[in-house]
Amino acid sequence: MTLPPEHPEPTDSPSAPPSLRVLDLIDRAAMPLAIAIALLLFVQWPLRDLTRSGSGPTQANDLAQWLFALYVAVALRHAGRRGAHLVARPDLAADTTSRIARLRRTGAALCVLPWALFLVCSAAVPVADAVTALERFPDTFNPGYFMIKVALLLLAALLAVQGALDLWCERRRS
Repeated sequence: MTLPPEHPEPTDSPSAPPSLRVLDLIDRAAMPLAIAIALLLFVQWPLRDLTRSGSGPTQANDLAQWLFALYVAVALRHAGRRGAHLVARPDLAADTTSRIARLRRTGAALCVLPWALFLVCSAAVPVADAVTALERFPDTFNPGYFMIKVALLLLAALLAVQGALDLWCERRRS
């Protein structure tokens, strides 16, 4: 599969930055989460029938929730890098060589990067507190709610790194 020219080069390229290789490795590691999420959501109803209680299904549902949060955190960055996210004007997304296209790519990175960095800075302490306390789901008191907050921090960090990489690649192209 060849990537459109507006995206960073593939990780097998010798000029690809090491951080891009790490991001793509994270993407590959997160792919099996989609199967785990589907499986957990599928078994929650049979678990309810087998156990005749709410504990099995709620545990499966809670686990699926934090796996889904981790998966989405990684998938959003991956979709953006591949150009697979929703685009308001697909005709503009197809234009990859003009000056307007370069401005759009640079502008997108400059819009995402400050907010991602702000989120990393502002969420770091609450996420650390949640992890330290091993925060539980408020409705079921099952462990693991802190993982949803970890996913928020992961999403912000991945988007910040991708935004910085996009700016670096645009600067290198000029």
